[in-house]
This record gives sequence, structure tokens and C-alpha cells, in this order.
Amino acid sequence: MIRALLSAFSLGFLYFISAIPLSMMAGAPLWSATLVSWLGYSVGGGIVLVLGTPVRRWLFQKMHLSIQPNPKKIFWRMWARYGVFGLGLVAPVTLGPQVAALLLLALGEAPKKILSSIALGGLFWACLFALSIEYAPKMFKFF
Repeated sequence: MIRALLSAFSLGFLYFISAIPLSMMAGAPLWSATLVSWLGYSVGGGIVLVLGTPVRRWLFQKMHLSIQPNPKKIFWRMWARYGVFGLGLVAPVTLGPQVAALLLLALGEAPKKILSSIALGGLFWACLFALSIEYAPKMFKFF
């Protein structure tokens, strides 16, 4: 079970969407996998905030990111309408915690606000994924 939870943490850090189901396949209980995946996801954003400007500059160059608004992209629409907490809500299924933290740092948001928005958005999606894993097979039992 320790390996399964370690994989949940690692996958939460790297690729959140797959973290809960894959760690359950490795033997972790649902809610333990959910909690540890969410923790790994939140740590991913926190590390970027701790390392700050040098990593931000390197990743912006490496990933060819721009902070010029593009209204066609979901990030900029969420930013214009809902601000930092809207981006924190969509980050788990779009950008991920690291890129979201970088962009929000570049936009001048406070690190505490960034980390709380990333963690709350991740918690929402982790619970949604866990509930769908738990109850979807029961709801669609007739298939």
C-alpha cells in the first residue's frame, strides 16, 4: 500500500487526472488515494512558488509561454471573469499546478493566494473524481 500511495503522490504532482484511478489500481484505498493525490498536486504548485523567479524565467523560456492575453484561450477567459480562484478551479484539468503557479506569479498575485486557489481547485476535482469512481459503477450497473 505504501507504493500505491507513493505513486498517488507522484502522479498527483505530475499528472493529476490519472492519479486516483492508477493508484487505486496499484492497491490504494479510494479516499487515501484521493487525499495523497491532492497533496501531491498541491505540493507541485507550492514548489514552484518556493523556487520563484529563476524557475519561472527558465520555464517561461522552455515552454514558450507568454503572459499576453489571448481571449480565445480558456485561461485568459477564466482570469478575466473569475480571477485567481477561477484559474485555480480549472488548473487541475487544464494547465496543472506548476504552470498555473508560474502564470499567476507572473501576473503579480500573492503566493499565499496562489497556493490556496490551487489547493482548493485540486480538492474540488479530487473529490469529484473520487465520487465518480465510487458511484459511477453503481449508477450504471445495468450495462
